[in-house]
Amino acid sequence: MSAKGLKKVAGLKKKQTGDGVRLGSGAATASPSEKIAPRAAIAAAEARPGKVLKGKAVTGYDGPLVPKSAKTGRVLQSKESYKGHVFSVWTDTVLEPGATKPYTRDVIHHTGSVVVLALDERRSREDPDVILIRQYRHAAGQYLLELPAGRIDAGERPLAAAKREMIEETGYRAKSWTVLVRYFASPGFLGEWMQIYVAQNIAEGIATPEEDERIELVPTPLSQAMAMMAAGEFADGKTLIGLALLNQARMAGRL
Repeated sequence: MSAKGLKKVAGLKKKQTGDGVRLGSGAATASPSEKIAPRAAIAAAEARPGKVLKGKAVTGYDGPLVPKSAKTGRVLQSKESYKGHVFSVWTDTVLEPGATKPYTRDVIHHTGSVVVLALDERRSREDPDVILIRQYRHAAGQYLLELPAGRIDAGERPLAAAKREMIEETGYRAKSWTVLVRYFASPGFLGEWMQIYVAQNIAEGIATPEEDERIELVPTPLSQAMAMMAAGEFADGKTLIGLALLNQARMAGRL
């Protein structure tokens, strides 16, 4: 993200209460399909080889993930090297902007993910509990403390996916949803983007995890979570990004 692309969250924040969306202060409500989604159909966001995934980032960066004015590479050849349940790998021969010859790139295509930063303010509004989870991550070879998150299903809207993942992994439901940021997870080889939501006015319920999920709920005061982050106790990227931006927004009075 370039410095030119950074904007104040206050001017870009989309806040959702119930089924309506509020844009800033005092604006009229509208359906999620009219306001919450980027201009492109990001819900079915697995970009085909050689095709640019476009969509308006709704906070933090005022513009599409790939600006319309940006030069993009020209894919000369593309083949699917691997197709799994969660993602596929494409091997592309691409002539990138400024290059004098084509190069081969292996790219993981993914439908995108949502992250839920849920705040339980019943104990304290000044220092709410952040709903963290602990689960074993085989790829990392260890248990990780992290924010609930999950993949967006084909044809699913990001907000609907966030609500679904929150219920599945924690049992909590929320009345108020705010987009915090949208970003590419690891753009060197991974096409996946992640969108972090702040969920407020939450209520407890019964979790419905998937068969292979073993999840422990770890509600943690925000002040303690920030101290843990400063001490290097979080190893999960989305959790570090979410907590840092949340703390910044709260300090500036934007949340």
